[in-house]
Amino acid sequence: MQRRIPRLAAGLVAAAGVLALTACGSGFSGSSGSSSSGAAGGLTSSKSALTVLIGSSGDAETAAVKSAVADWSGTSGTKASVQAATNLTQQLSQGFAAKKPADVFYLGADTFASYAKQGNLLAYGDQLKNKSDFYPSLVKNFTYDGKFTCAPKDFSTLQLEINTDLWKAAGLTDQDVPTTWDQLATVAKKLTKGKVTGLVTSNEYQRLGAFMVQAGGNLTNDDNTKATVDSAANKQALTYVQSGLKDGWWKFTKDVGAGWGGEAFGKGVAAMTIEGNWISGAMQSDFPKIKYQVAPLPAGPAGKGTLQFTNCWGIAADSPNQAAALKLVEKLTSSDDQLAFAKAFGVMPSIRSAAGDWKQQYPQFAAFLDAADYAKGVPTAVGANDVVTDMNSKLASLKSADIASILSTEQKNLSAVVTG
Repeated sequence: MQRRIPRLAAGLVAAAGVLALTACGSGFSGSSGSSSSGAAGGLTSSKSALTVLIGSSGDAETAAVKSAVADWSGTSGTKASVQAATNLTQQLSQGFAAKKPADVFYLGADTFASYAKQGNLLAYGDQLKNKSDFYPSLVKNFTYDGKFTCAPKDFSTLQLEINTDLWKAAGLTDQDVPTTWDQLATVAKKLTKGKVTGLVTSNEYQRLGAFMVQAGGNLTNDDNTKATVDSAANKQALTYVQSGLKDGWWKFTKDVGAGWGGEAFGKGVAAMTIEGNWISGAMQSDFPKIKYQVAPLPAGPAGKGTLQFTNCWGIAADSPNQAAALKLVEKLTSSDDQLAFAKAFGVMPSIRSAAGDWKQQYPQFAAFLDAADYAKGVPTAVGANDVVTDMNSKLASLKSADIASILSTEQKNLSAVVTG
């Protein structure tokens, strides 16, 4: 995964700094109950060992998951092994095709619906003891055909990152941190000087979509059952972005020689950028001298808004030991384990009961987690990725593009996907 994205972003890049786990004192509890010997809840049950397939960001994440699974295995008596995939999507597809998938696996919101439609996933969400603890917006991301299918394992949101040295040099103070679109434009103009542009982002919907939400729009409704691309709200949002591009206080990363917002920000050519909590690990490892703060994205005409990106723990419909897999997922999504994962590789917990502890440990990143109450997900319908990719290619020339034409075209494309 490259850093400009998120596809599996929440679980693959650090938000609070990557801290490797030692073999002891990992912070993972072994309190999970043992697997059922019967087929409770209609689940398969056997003495088979569990296999866990993950898409890892590196050694710290792999070690953390292995430690958590080993703790559960030692307590439950069910053997389990963890494999870090070299190509998660390919290996999942191959396993499903061969009817020998991993029992438990990482699954991104962008591929979730495809596997659910094909019948590859066990819809176990309603059997989770902690199902009411997950953020409702994350549950929506992993609900298919009305069924809460898999437990969100973590997530990320977009917020505003500000270079504090450039901020002070422009004569700006904490009172100037923008809370509206007009204020964002005002400070960005003051920060634009020489090689520095006030705001630099990628041209993707995965960033610009936050402004659609702030205007009251998005590409689909919350249930992903209707395309809403060609709306007045989305047109208002893209018109605002276009005005910034024309005025010069907003540029796309491709126009400043950067691959993603974090790179432009780290190189000092962007005084502000819009990225998720994954930016922290990149700043720490690649640009440690840059001082910055994270602020909530400014509210738009409809109020606060941002996008969220998430993953879940999938359980295979063909798993011979679904009962044990469910117990393992309950352990991995517990507050203790999610906070340990946060310490190990920087993700944000998907359950509300862990929010207070997480924000106490990482107060500088609180804005990311606070947005859980109003963040919106990206389209998850089968085929939606192709539509978004096509839209992104058009948004690359947004500065001079016909916004109405873009929205009209992608409305037709996404409608065909959603209804199909």
